Amino acid sequence: MPKVRVGDINMYYEIHGRGFPLVMIMGAGASKDRWSPNVIKQLSKHFKILIFDNRGVGRTDVPEGKYTVRTMADDVVGLMDALKIAQAHVLGVSLGGVIAQELVLNYPERVNKLVLMSTFCGGPHAIQSPPEFFEKVVRLIDKVSKGEHEEAARVFASWLFSDDYMKNNPDVVEKFVARYLIVPVTQAGIMGQMAAAQSFDTYDRLPQITKPTLIMHGKDDATIPVGNAEILAERIPEAELVIYDNTQHGMLLQVEEDWLKRAIEFLKR
Repeated sequence: MPKVRVGDINMYYEIHGRGFPLVMIMGAGASKDRWSPNVIKQLSKHFKILIFDNRGVGRTDVPEGKYTVRTMADDVVGLMDALKIAQAHVLGVSLGGVIAQELVLNYPERVNKLVLMSTFCGGPHAIQSPPEFFEKVVRLIDKVSKGEHEEAARVFASWLFSDDYMKNNPDVVEKFVARYLIVPVTQAGIMGQMAAAQSFDTYDRLPQITKPTLIMHGKDDATIPVGNAEILAERIPEAELVIYDNTQHGMLLQVEEDWLKRAIEFLKR
């Protein structure tokens, strides 16, 4: 399995396809296995895609100590350096979108275009998640700490999908659970990543993003409310905003074909 030393950790990565690089950053508690095979197949037809496990998840190291979004953005740039990727498009989902914001703000010369999915700016200006979400976080950490990984995966699924969606689309849920279980998250990893997500704020710096930016979000997202996408679109100059009706935080899976089409069209302009 390909790994490379980046700062204080060994990072697992994969490269698929050929063409201009596209760096894809996953969300909290998610290894690279959460990208569906179809997403990898479709995007690798157009780009050289780099997928990897962030610090704290998957096959990448789970270091002790505090995680910050800045550190995780530095990890991505360090990985790009190690792989001799001078510049790339960057696509980030949820926490991955948070990391992508920090990356483009600190290393603008490394980014060509930016795609932000189901994410937020953090800090006091962000629209906070409802109390029910934090109850699910506590349940997830409890299941992970007990080694009850399938139960943890199903709690995780409830972050992404409504009860009705899960009832009506059991195949999607089971595929999600199966991908999660390939390399289950650890307690230290998920707590480190969640703490990083709660301690960052890009609101005041968002107007500094000058790269073409596409923002996509589910209208019914109960984990990161859709108003956060509107804040990003208002603050990032000339950003494009797409909001999907009847879609939750699991937008990545729920509207896979449509967001892929939009992202490819945007990145290839």
